[in-house]
Order: sequence, then structure tokens, then C-alpha cells
Amino acid sequence: MKFLDQVKIYIKAGNGGDGSPSFRREKFIEFGGPDGGDGGNGGSVILKAERNLNTLIDYRYQQHHKAKRGGNGSGKNRTGKSGENLVLKVPLGTQVFEEDNKTLIYDFVKIGDEFVVANGGKGGFGNTRFKSSTNRAPRKFTKGTLGEEFIIWLQLKTIADIGIIGLPNAGKSSLLAAITNANPKIANYQFTTLNPNLGVANYDDKEITVADIPGLVEGAHKGTGLGIQFLKHIERCKSLLHLIDITNEDIKKSYNQVKNELKNYSPKLSKKPELIVLNKIDLLKKSEIEKIINNFSKNIKSEVVLMSTIEKKSISKIKAKLISYAS
Repeated sequence: MKFLDQVKIYIKAGNGGDGSPSFRREKFIEFGGPDGGDGGNGGSVILKAERNLNTLIDYRYQQHHKAKRGGNGSGKNRTGKSGENLVLKVPLGTQVFEEDNKTLIYDFVKIGDEFVVANGGKGGFGNTRFKSSTNRAPRKFTKGTLGEEFIIWLQLKTIADIGIIGLPNAGKSSLLAAITNANPKIANYQFTTLNPNLGVANYDDKEITVADIPGLVEGAHKGTGLGIQFLKHIERCKSLLHLIDITNEDIKKSYNQVKNELKNYSPKLSKKPELIVLNKIDLLKKSEIEKIINNFSKNIKSEVVLMSTIEKKSISKIKAKLISYAS
């Protein structure tokens, strides 16, 4: 499935139906009174957060959305049928903005959340409504009001307990596949991950959501590489797992590069709780690993752990750590 995290759409609620100017017409009744019914209300446009969605791609191909119009009133005081509401499903984490793409209208943070983004028009009054002691045969009726219409922006910001960050090809997708039920694309080249992948990790009867964020390169906060379009997906994560390939020539430099990108994008990101994981330890000798750890750990305040995605013991250890960081 293709990924899209921002889209502009047009929405139009249904107009209200018109009231009826009908009069009672029956055999042997010469002067039947007014019997015009009211119009039905127009359908509203409703946004609803769904569990199994993780992209806004459907709205790229269909950008105009209209709810049904209310039916007109009719004789015998029959009210017109109300227009059916139009329910548009969006992923959890979707934010709704006005046409300027800056003014936030609503933020979906819970599964099942609903937001009426455009209200349907009210049905008009039939002539029965205007009958009085001085006007026994009113011809007056009203038309239904117009439904609301807007141009809005939908922006998706991933919601997860843990966000996996790091440079391209650090092994983030392999880690996600190892600790969760996710099935991300995995290959030994940069930018295999082109969109955030979500998975659920279970350990000791507890469950957390983990997001694999595409690799961050130098200048990402300015839009370099996959850029800021993915940095925003880290903002909602409770904690970060900073994954580093221990075979890199200078892992301290790799670490600082990613941290600087977070800080330049948003100082709050660089202050999130962080677990540093040095990956691919199976490719080095024990003596080499100890030397690297000693040099790297100097002036590092965050917790540092070692792992290999091919060792089950390492995976269980990481899961246990993540549960504590997500609580």
C-alpha cells in the first residue's frame, strides 16, 4: 500500500429539503386545510478514526466528498427523508486543518473518535407550521438551508509508544520485524523504508506500539533525503529507540548526527526518553565490542544496550526494555 500523510479535500454537507405548501384535498371536503410537511435535514460529513488504516492515500484519488440532500416535505404532513451522513475513515493520528493548512480544527488521538466536520442543512418548514387563527390557509413555506462546505487539509502524524530512529541501513526494519507483528520491507541498502511502519510488541502480558521511522540523514530537518516529512512522525512517540550500526567507523558521530537533526527540528524531540541500541554485534569480536563501548559511553547519559536481531535472547531483552520506556 502506498503511503500519503498529507492531502487536501473538498467536503460538502447535504442541503436541507424544502417544506411543502400542500393543502388537504379529499372528496366531499371543500376547504381542506394546510397539510404540507417539513423537509428532511441534510446529511453531515463525519470523520472517524479507524484502527487498521495507516495512510491517507485513498483521498488522493477522490478529493470531493458530498453527503446526501434531505428530501422535500409532502402532503398529509409527511416529513422528507433525512439525508444520509457521509462517514470518511481516517487513520489514528490524523489532524484536520482549515484551508490555510495552519489552523488546527481537530486531532484524532483515540480509535473510534468521530468529528462532524460539516453540518447538514436544516429542513424547511411546510405550510402547516404557519397556520394560525387569523390565517387558516397559509401558502407560506420555507426552503431548506444549505449544508456547510469547506476545503480542509488532513495531516497524518503517527501515534506510537516507541519510535525507532537512526541512520539509513542501521537495521531498524529488521528490529521492528523481530520484536513485533509487522512485516516491513528489508534490504541492505539505504532508504529501504520509505514510510513509517507500525507494529505491536507483546511481552509479559503487556502490549506497546512501535514505529519504524525512515532513516535520517544530515540536513533532514531542512528537507534533505526524506526530510521533515518523516520527522513529524516522531513527535507523538513517548520514547525513542536510537538504533546504531556498531560496525560504523565512528558510531559517536552517527549518534550525534541523528540527535542534531532532532534538535534542529524541535528541541523537544531531542529531550525525549531514549534507549540507545548498538546493533549487529554478531559481526564483531568481543574485544572489539568492549573497546567501542568504552569509547562511545563517555559523556552519554542515555542507557546503552547491545543486540543482534538474529539472537532471540537479545530480542527478549529489548522488548523488556521497551515496555519500561513506554510506561
